[in-house]
Amino acid sequence: MAKNKTAYVCNECGQDFPRWQGQCNACQEWNTITEVRLGASSATRTHQFSGYAGETNKQVQTLDQIDLNELPRIASTFGELDRVLGGGIVPGSAILIGGHPGAGKSTLLLQTLCQLAQIMPALYVTGEESLQQVAMRAHRLGLPTQNLRMLSETSVEAICDVALQEKPKVIVVDSIQVMHMSDIQSSPGSVSQVRESASYLTRFAKQHGIAVIMVGHVTKDGSLAGPKVLEHCIDCSVMFEGDSDSRYRTLRSHKNRFGAINELGVFAMTERGLKEVANPSAIFLSRGDEAASGSLVMVVWEGTRPLLVELQVLVDSSAMSNPRRVAVGMDANRLAMLLAVMHRHGGLLMSDQDVFVNVVGGVKVTETSADLTLLLAMVSSFRGEVLPSDLVVFGEVGLSGEIRPVPNGQERLIEAAKHGFKRAIVPKANAPKKPPLGMEVVGVSKLSEALNAL
Repeated sequence: MAKNKTAYVCNECGQDFPRWQGQCNACQEWNTITEVRLGASSATRTHQFSGYAGETNKQVQTLDQIDLNELPRIASTFGELDRVLGGGIVPGSAILIGGHPGAGKSTLLLQTLCQLAQIMPALYVTGEESLQQVAMRAHRLGLPTQNLRMLSETSVEAICDVALQEKPKVIVVDSIQVMHMSDIQSSPGSVSQVRESASYLTRFAKQHGIAVIMVGHVTKDGSLAGPKVLEHCIDCSVMFEGDSDSRYRTLRSHKNRFGAINELGVFAMTERGLKEVANPSAIFLSRGDEAASGSLVMVVWEGTRPLLVELQVLVDSSAMSNPRRVAVGMDANRLAMLLAVMHRHGGLLMSDQDVFVNVVGGVKVTETSADLTLLLAMVSSFRGEVLPSDLVVFGEVGLSGEIRPVPNGQERLIEAAKHGFKRAIVPKANAPKKPPLGMEVVGVSKLSEALNAL
């Protein structure tokens, strides 16, 4: 009988160490190294599925001999989900979907598999809920239930055995944190169990051409729970985000080997389950009847499409010695930097003012094209002047007050014109020679020019 081995692994970066130590030398984090009891090596495991990667009949090929014919993708019946995945589900891929409890991960996957089961074999494996609970949800949502194969199991080896018999095209494992392997001497949910279970399922997916979708839990800060190697071994990592008090959910890809990252899909939670939102800009632009100062629309680029989002800024006199700087949906450090740029190159001092920034709709803006929008919205709130409702602004602001161009400027303007915007303030390098029909485009190269353009 093979003897189990012990290793020490960092939960943040996945670095291995021969013994325990307080700080990880790779990522410099403290108290992240845990003991992992490894099972017998892969060569000595008695339970193996057919076609194991240890076979030695592989042939070496040159790069020009590799077949470039793309595998046909599986349409998930949700256009927004297909967009985030890069065009559909790739056979043999391993996909990890994470999100907070109650976000709708299980609902989305149950809806998807019930529809896919009508045209191809599909298997739904539930480890956290009973089969009756899943069936009750499916009936409540009015889903077709006659063809979807269900399995309640937490053993990875048993799941692979059933999959070899059923031969499905898509498998959903809900969730990876409750799965376990018999030769790993630790409890389900531990670092070693999650890592080995995900690796085993990924190998199984690659060798048999079956798409495996795993559901993952998240920590308090919103990141995926478990070791970092979990994100490295899978092909696509998707986060399902949404507040419990909002009916809208956003699906964003953080890693995708088969498509663009930072793609955004928008869903609406209804009584009949999740419904995809084909035009998310219309939701994020639902402005009030009365125009208010500090409100301005920007065009952000999410993956492969532009998205119009409203930005709101409130500048008010502070009663404290240290004024507050609060940014919801944006980087707070970038807000502090832009306040310094406004003072130095715009002539407005807000050191005695509280500044509150909010991106409407719960969207998280990570790109720099919102810099100019944020500065002009701050000026509007500070002076109490209402900006035109048909004005759209985007552009990156440098530390010397210059307005830098952003990618896909022409596509952003076309999207704004489709929604009825008549005026735009953009970087001069993004100003087109022929603007969209019915739109006036003002190109600026400095912050002072943008303030004068208002």
